[in-house]
Amino acid sequence: MKLISWNVNGLRAVMNKGFMDYVNQENPDILCLQEIKMSEGKLKLDLPEYFEYYNYAEKKGYSGTAIFTKEKPLSESYGIGIEEHDKEGRVITLEFEDFYMVTCYTPNSKRGLLRLDYRQKWEDDFREYLLNLNKTKPVILCGDLNVAHKEIDLANPKSNRKNAGFTDEERNKFTELLNAGFIDTYRYFYPDITDMYTWWSYITKARERNIGWRIDYFVVSKDFEDRLLDASIHMEQLGSDHCPVVLYLK
Repeated sequence: MKLISWNVNGLRAVMNKGFMDYVNQENPDILCLQEIKMSEGKLKLDLPEYFEYYNYAEKKGYSGTAIFTKEKPLSESYGIGIEEHDKEGRVITLEFEDFYMVTCYTPNSKRGLLRLDYRQKWEDDFREYLLNLNKTKPVILCGDLNVAHKEIDLANPKSNRKNAGFTDEERNKFTELLNAGFIDTYRYFYPDITDMYTWWSYITKARERNIGWRIDYFVVSKDFEDRLLDASIHMEQLGSDHCPVVLYLK
């Protein structure tokens, strides 16, 4: 199985930047998108092989997630069942025979860490949600989790120490998730590789210089470890300020 996750930073925008060519070329079994930034009925995709699931934010042109899957799931759900968290279209869960597929667009703590307190609450509630799912069957989580976990996961760790996405608080919450029985699949296969990122700032032309952050992930239950084949980052794929990440499963 091939699974792909991509924060497209506007699905309608990326349609004009090679999105369909990429999907047709890669032909994933499951494709998860974050930050689709659109409302229901605004776009019709030509993907007849896939079942399509969308979670739109209440606020127009903001956030939102989608999953496209070749296999029809047993069930689908949207959000995590907490009203405070479920207005921004951040989570979709599909249940398959032997796993749950969860895509997530984690809230950004914002400049000045204005949303850090809310982010901490989100992290605890979302982790509990995943652990509850995991009691039934293993979980595959993917998406823009808005945190670079270790210093190896961004180009300039020292200067970003107290910035959103690299605060001790956010990094510790990701550690808590892993310690609760989950695997960061890219680091599972490539624990020491450097200069591999998934997001670059538009403002500073950071992508041209590869001054990036690895904030997009596939994270799986440890019960799924024996099915892991490989993970990759498609840094060459343009169209968004993020690039796709890929997981291969037996």
